[in-house]
Amino acid sequence: MTLRDELVEEHWSYMDRYAREMIARGPTLASDGDTPTGSVHILELPDSVAARAFAFDEPNYQAGVYRDVLLRRWRNMLGRTMWEYPGGRSGGNRYLVLGLGAGRVADVAVPHGRDDLIAYGPLLSDDGAAWLGTAALVRAPGPDTARAILTSNRYADIEVHNWQFGGRS
Repeated sequence: MTLRDELVEEHWSYMDRYAREMIARGPTLASDGDTPTGSVHILELPDSVAARAFAFDEPNYQAGVYRDVLLRRWRNMLGRTMWEYPGGRSGGNRYLVLGLGAGRVADVAVPHGRDDLIAYGPLLSDDGAAWLGTAALVRAPGPDTARAILTSNRYADIEVHNWQFGGRS
């Protein structure tokens, strides 16, 4: 945590270089709502080489703040960034929901009537040919409501993480 705090300006400056490509970003948090457990960065980049460069050149990664990095191709089904989300940056609980695929494709289309979706789309293989799961950023009253955005019996696992809007206020 100390190292992360020391690098916050360097991290934000690095992210500022990708402002045009950024779709969503922000920390995942423990159940206390304060302790960071990870970080989400969704960008529109030209290819997997650019995505790897973004992830592995990032100052926190370089300094050893992150234990693991998961890279996945993702399709932006809402066609907007988190900053364009009508619900704004505050109000309500926010979650990252990751459905890890196991078989037949599920939840590729945006669910109807879901004004609580901040970001939504399928996770794909590097070449975009294979469905690997679905990822969503959602405002919900609690983790069970957030998890219900995905069809439970169609995934090997569904992870729900507390999440908040990231970046400079």
